[in-house]
Amino acid sequence: MTTYLLAGGGTAGHVNPLLATADELQRRHPDATILVLGTAEGLEAELVPARGYELLTIPKLPFPRRVQAKALAFPVELNRIVSHVRSLITARGVDVVVGFGGYAAAPAYLAARREHVPYVIHEANARPGMANKMARARAAAVTVAFPGTPLKGAELVGMPLRPEIAALAEARAADRDADLVAAGRRRFDLDDRPVLLVTGGSLGARQLNQALTASAATIVDAGWQVVHIAGARNDVYDPDVDGYHLLDYCNHMQDALAVADLAISRSGASTVSELSALGVPTVYVPYPHGNGEQALNAQPALDAGAALLVADAEITPEWVSSDLLTLLADDARRQSLRDHAKGFGIVDGAQRLAEVVDRVAGVSA
Repeated sequence: MTTYLLAGGGTAGHVNPLLATADELQRRHPDATILVLGTAEGLEAELVPARGYELLTIPKLPFPRRVQAKALAFPVELNRIVSHVRSLITARGVDVVVGFGGYAAAPAYLAARREHVPYVIHEANARPGMANKMARARAAAVTVAFPGTPLKGAELVGMPLRPEIAALAEARAADRDADLVAAGRRRFDLDDRPVLLVTGGSLGARQLNQALTASAATIVDAGWQVVHIAGARNDVYDPDVDGYHLLDYCNHMQDALAVADLAISRSGASTVSELSALGVPTVYVPYPHGNGEQALNAQPALDAGAALLVADAEITPEWVSSDLLTLLADDARRQSLRDHAKGFGIVDGAQRLAEVVDRVAGVSA
């Protein structure tokens, strides 16, 4: 019986592909033991036990970015955590480790290496994280979600999709998603008009939220409906326009994606992967701060002709009145984006990654 240790967490971008991979490994090997290594503070603390997997926790240890007292203590604390993970690997008979990023990944890689247990890296972003870059050289296999991710020797497997998204993508690829689309329209009280999905991620996107809500009547008058997920920290008011549905949060994202004829969205790794797998024509608006990874995440879709990109600062009511309305009226252009996305998106990322993990572990499917 094989024991898998999946390490990662913190955000949905790490936890969801981890859980999708865990589900696929459990489907392939019902008698296998699947353990998850994370922290007590991350999203994994809620989602992993709820999915039925055992969560092993370690302290959250941020990598020091400047010289200070905490930086001097970092090597000692890291070594203590790695020693603890080594004891877990030994005690639980772990056969293979899979890292998805987040605070748990680096200690898991180091512990696996010292215990001579093979480990597999999955990098979700087009710009690799520090832990994955440092651990690549000794990994038994390196996998990535996007083509062109600069990790030497990496194998493109795509993003392990949430089961409900994967099921929708498979149904759409077989042209049997009509019932799922109808269910989504009922959930949001939509009619037969085309649907624009607007989402800035779980926390929202201020510029996007304000520009679109200010243009609500303009978009609806163009013959469209809108499902706008503003995010938990939104600072916009409901425009109170019939056909414009403003939500703080959406617990049924698969329904929102099912009904979308066009999307305007941030370009987090999971979001790009889901929209591409579903063939949804998309205008990506990368997060304007940080290390620029969101623009890089969107680039392969742009290169494939499957999406458009607009800078955050350019999303204004004037942009809506000119560029967006033109796109809403151009059925041929949207169909071209959709067709290119169908050829670009990867639906079976969880299966591909599970195959790599089993190959490394020497386990047959």
